[in-house]
Amino acid sequence: MSDDLFADMTETLFEDKSILSEEYRPDVIVERDDEIDAYRTALKDVLFGRNPSNVFLYGKTGVGKTAVTEYIIEALQAEVQRREAADELHVHSRNCNDDSVYRTVRSLINSIREDHQEQFPETGLSTSHALETLYEEMEAVGGTFLFILDEIDHLSDPDSLLYELPRARANGHLETASVGVIGISNNYTFRSSLSPKVKDTLMEKELAFSPYDAEELQSILAERAEKALVDDACDDSAIRLAAARAAKDTGSARQAIDLLREGGDVAEEQGDEAITDSHIEIAAERVQRGRVQDKLRDQTMHAQLILEALAHLEIRGQVPVRSKEIQNVYVDITNEWNHDPLTTLKSIQNHLSDLTMLGFLERTEQNEGRAGGAHYQYELTLDPEIIIDTRNAIEAEEQ
Repeated sequence: MSDDLFADMTETLFEDKSILSEEYRPDVIVERDDEIDAYRTALKDVLFGRNPSNVFLYGKTGVGKTAVTEYIIEALQAEVQRREAADELHVHSRNCNDDSVYRTVRSLINSIREDHQEQFPETGLSTSHALETLYEEMEAVGGTFLFILDEIDHLSDPDSLLYELPRARANGHLETASVGVIGISNNYTFRSSLSPKVKDTLMEKELAFSPYDAEELQSILAERAEKALVDDACDDSAIRLAAARAAKDTGSARQAIDLLREGGDVAEEQGDEAITDSHIEIAAERVQRGRVQDKLRDQTMHAQLILEALAHLEIRGQVPVRSKEIQNVYVDITNEWNHDPLTTLKSIQNHLSDLTMLGFLERTEQNEGRAGGAHYQYELTLDPEIIIDTRNAIEAEEQ
């Protein structure tokens, strides 16, 4: 390969591309002043050596829950250092996606322990023993503990953990240490799924993060663009378009920022000096394809195969379609890929129900009267070509 293959690549629209990455955390959070103020108030007891309130954050992906939490916690930790009345603050985080209570508690124990100390075992002990050990570790250290539990709605048994932790002092498990839980969830209905006794125990502060509107996203993008791009590298209209597209779709700042970053890549590929509306339009197609691919890969194999079956039916123009017809195509595709198909129509219908709830499918009810009765018909809400391309890539990877 030639040593000068990249020699002509000297110009870039990006001053600091990392500012448009998912990992970047801004020094100042814009367009979330009300949420920050409510969050600050909810945690103020920490500054006075009192037991902290439990705080629960709700909102879709990309609306600032995690970024605001990190921003608030960093400021709280700094203020605790200046307050004589405040106890030492210990913050520990855990993503609870597909987690058991035991694994979550084990992670918290090990994050409290020093690196040289023995790690709590992965298996072999009960959850109650793990909780007792957690309380012992907290008591040994003392101070105030804040446990940040992200995607807490995906925890296998949130009731048991959320009943135990807030009552730890009342039940005599803690004397010198105090504890508060910060739960983060994409599911607005999570609280309603908790048992009445847990709701009474939590006494939490609830913060709902609504999707950003186009004007708010425009403000966020303008602030990022100023730091991430060189001067005059982006038309104002391109920022407005990226904000409008993201607001109409998900209201996610992450999606809007992805559009701006991808728009910059498109502009550079085309040799242009500034990001324009046309670059954002191309970027939107790329970002949408990437989001669908990621969502599809997160599903189980059988859910993917059912979606693949529907994609073929849609390309043939045979949708909306009943579950029995979907099952027939699903079995054929599953056999072609050398997998073992699900054997009952009920199991297919359960997957169809889940995929509808997740937004992959649209379901309509048909009533044919006494002759045919009522039944559901399904069709995709996604591009069938992307589904088939992604499935082909997944199977190729597994060869």
